[in-house]
Amino acid sequence: MSDQATNPDVVESAGDATYRVTANELRQFVERIERLDAEKKDLAEQQKEVMAEAKARGYDTKVMRKVIALRKRDADDIAEEEAVLEMYKEALGM
Repeated sequence: MSDQATNPDVVESAGDATYRVTANELRQFVERIERLDAEKKDLAEQQKEVMAEAKARGYDTKVMRKVIALRKRDADDIAEEEAVLEMYKEALGM
């Protein structure tokens, strides 16, 4: 078996060199994404720990999650949704 068959870094032609450069670039992108995924996992774990701490101190974490979601939204959008909710509740006698 030749070196070319066993070593993927051996280059036969300009086309192969382009392929190797592209493969290296692809590997870099994949590795960056993998690092970001690991960071995201770490952040999610930290969020779980904070929620567990809040729950241990007596806070309702379900409501806290709703408050966090509301803080991300536009105030006019929230007001419109609440108005529609009230109208629906009235229509149903709630």
